[in-house]
Amino acid sequence: MRASIRLLSVAALAAGLVVAATPGRADPARDAILADLAAQAKAADPGFTGFSAARGETLFSTRHTGGKPQTPSCTTCHTKDPRALGKTRVGKVIQPMAISANPSRFTDAHKVAKWFRRNCRSVLGRVCTAREKGDYITFMMSR
Repeated sequence: MRASIRLLSVAALAAGLVVAATPGRADPARDAILADLAAQAKAADPGFTGFSAARGETLFSTRHTGGKPQTPSCTTCHTKDPRALGKTRVGKVIQPMAISANPSRFTDAHKVAKWFRRNCRSVLGRVCTAREKGDYITFMMSR
């Protein structure tokens, strides 16, 4: 019994080290942005329990009808693979959205606010909620 507990403890420690070593996981600036978004999400919805990479992936990949017809989804410019280079409608290269491919992504609060404001209006036709922003960043952290 003790050996199996010890083995589980070692496995848990190893899993924790893998998560800690994953690029983009532990960035104080990104963590602060997510903490601020979590506080906003909790204020808007007292039942908020945390961000979801699955919801973020859905937001990223779904074709929306509320925004500009030229940009029905995030994948229009950012491709279906967030680790790949994207391209604006006029051909300008966009660096990857995934933290694994672009570790500095989502570390500048001013840029995060600017690009969510611009792109949410373009794709969704409205401002993204704090939960949507947090879900999106959480999804990008998982890639």
